[in-house]
Amino acid sequence: MGYQYRIDFKVRDYECDLQGVVNNGVYMNYLEHARHEFLLDRGIDFAQLARDNVNLVVIRAELDYKLPLRSGDRFWVGINVERPSRLRFDFLQDIYRAADDKPVMKAKVTGTAMNERGRPMLPEAILRLFPE
Repeated sequence: MGYQYRIDFKVRDYECDLQGVVNNGVYMNYLEHARHEFLLDRGIDFAQLARDNVNLVVIRAELDYKLPLRSGDRFWVGINVERPSRLRFDFLQDIYRAADDKPVMKAKVTGTAMNERGRPMLPEAILRLFPE
C-alpha cells in the first residue's frame, strides 16, 4: 500500500512495560505524533489552529495490534487520509517494524474540528487535504 506520508521512529526504553514490550497506550502517542507531523508537512499547524479557536479532535480510534515492539526497535508509521462524511476525516495509519517491514498495528483514527462555540466544522486547511 502506498502512503501519503511516512515517518520513522525508534522505541525508547521508558515506553516499555514490565514484559519488555511497548505499552499499549504508547502506540496512541506514536500515532498522534505522526498525524501532527503529517499535518505540518501539508502546511497545517495544529497549534496555530488552536490559537485560531479551531480544535482538531479525535472522536473515534480503532487499533488492531499485530506484533509487539521492543526497546530499541526502529519502526515507521504510514498515513493516508480520507473523508467519509462532510464533517469527519479518517487517518488510516499503519505501523511497521523497520527491520523486516512486518505489520505492528493497523489504526483508523476519526476526527473532526470544533469551532469556538463547540460546533463541528472543517476549516479550509483541512478541506485542502481532500481535493475533489
